[in-house]
Amino acid sequence: MCGIAGIVVREGSAEPYLENLDEAAARIVHRGPDHGGRFVGGRAALAHRRLAIIDTSPAGNQPMSDESGRYTIVYNGELYNFRELRSQLAGGGVVFRSESDTEVMLKLFIARGAAALDDANGFFAFAVFDSERQSLFVARDRFGIKPLYYCSTDYGFVFASQLRSLLAFPVERRIDDVSLYQYLQLSYVPAPHTILQNVNKLEPGCWLETDGSAPEVRRYYRLPREGAAEAGPAVTSYDAAVARVRTTLDDAVRIRLVSDVPLGAFLSGGIDSTVIAALAARHTDRLKTFSIGFRDNEFYDETPDALEAARAIDTDHTAFRLTSQNLFDHLYDTLDHLDEPFADSSALAVNILSMRTREHVKVALSGDGADELLGGYNKHYAEYRARRGGAAVALVKALSPLWSFLPASRDSVFSNRVRQLRRFSRSAGLRAGRRYWEWCKFTSGEQARLVMTGESAADGMDYRRRVETAVEGIRDDGTLNDVFRADVRLVLANDMLRKVDSMSMANGLEVRVPYLDHRFVELCFSLPAGYKIGAGVRKKILRDAFASIIPARTLEKPKHGFEVPLLHWFRTGLRPLIEDDLLSD
Repeated sequence: MCGIAGIVVREGSAEPYLENLDEAAARIVHRGPDHGGRFVGGRAALAHRRLAIIDTSPAGNQPMSDESGRYTIVYNGELYNFRELRSQLAGGGVVFRSESDTEVMLKLFIARGAAALDDANGFFAFAVFDSERQSLFVARDRFGIKPLYYCSTDYGFVFASQLRSLLAFPVERRIDDVSLYQYLQLSYVPAPHTILQNVNKLEPGCWLETDGSAPEVRRYYRLPREGAAEAGPAVTSYDAAVARVRTTLDDAVRIRLVSDVPLGAFLSGGIDSTVIAALAARHTDRLKTFSIGFRDNEFYDETPDALEAARAIDTDHTAFRLTSQNLFDHLYDTLDHLDEPFADSSALAVNILSMRTREHVKVALSGDGADELLGGYNKHYAEYRARRGGAAVALVKALSPLWSFLPASRDSVFSNRVRQLRRFSRSAGLRAGRRYWEWCKFTSGEQARLVMTGESAADGMDYRRRVETAVEGIRDDGTLNDVFRADVRLVLANDMLRKVDSMSMANGLEVRVPYLDHRFVELCFSLPAGYKIGAGVRKKILRDAFASIIPARTLEKPKHGFEVPLLHWFRTGLRPLIEDDLLSD
């Protein structure tokens, strides 16, 4: 897990941009505090910051070149099946000089080119420079766990792990109004776009190649559709599906425990993280687990649930209990590491959790991805109810004026339920794609338009195309798997994973996500939606697969998102800042 940056100029030498490269590396030193290096050759210059996890010796440092000197890699991520791939390559005569997964990725690329990505089980963003062809190959993992920003300029092509690093190069800075309009609705800017007009994110499951000119992006991985051949062999029964979920996820956890440094797991007390921690505890002696809660707001404090789960699965548990003052103390530090507008408030809690966890371990497993794959969100159950219809749905829609009158917020059980009913009554009657888009937003298009100046981006073809891309594949006559696929592409990649990467890497902590092992993802999309969500139950198959190893209380616990008490905070500790500074004349 590291940070990378680089440049390929269209002509001449990259030497004039070395100061920019060094500054780009300095801006992401938090991503790799253990070692820094750079490569300069011909039209390219590459920089690397290392967080040493596997083969912590100098032999694993980067940039790393092969014996011939033709190929040089800068790599951010982990290759979990590197030992298997190394053995295959060695059997064909390939010689290795280190024990690192980076060298395996480099040699795998040399041997197989872009096809190497199909063999890789891991998460990564990397670049390989071919000095003979003077070309750069750049790739990102299947689901976008690791970030990669790039920009084509009149002098060449630049890339980096973070936007702040990319902007160390001469890059034009013009706000993209359509991205701003999307951000004001979603709280993030979806890939491939960024807040800047001429800067892009490489989309998950994609690669590109460039000699310094504008590249053509190519896709090597697509999420499978239910019943499609690429989704894997059909499961013959629910019991067979439960067994495969159990064995596939267990192996995904097992291979993610490979580390030459201390490792632990996040444990919120919910089903997703408890399953991961329970499986890891079976393969690890006295696994260390970590949770976070709010001592001055019981509604947001899950530490008692996490402690009970930790006792049941026998882990060495540490709970960090925060106050609103702790959030305020880390507000600007959190914002500093977000680079572009991003308004998922739980980033504050993830930042503090990562900071405290890093004092104990260097790697942590997380439960991210389960909600998107298995129908765990409230909007998924709302979609389930909207598609089924019936008297209850009709009644909620008919009472829309009442929901508008009652107080709605996330700050209590009652007001949160009112908030949900209000959103449901407003959107349940829409077409499936439009309904999904409405439930993804936290403000309406009308509200977003009010705070934008000039010609409205909402009226343009670009915005409409972006919405169509986000809801692509969601059919009125389809299944909820269509919605889950859209969530993996939109919400997981651009909100959840970005939040965890930004905040964990701000603290030099590597976070691994077993639910996003591509074998498990493909298994999930091969299963009927009814195996995952039904009347009164979400993530059904996950519950049934692991009911024997996690506490009954965890199974019975209602869904509680990883959130912070914003309304309470706005009314108390943050109020002077809001009224006297942010909203002052």
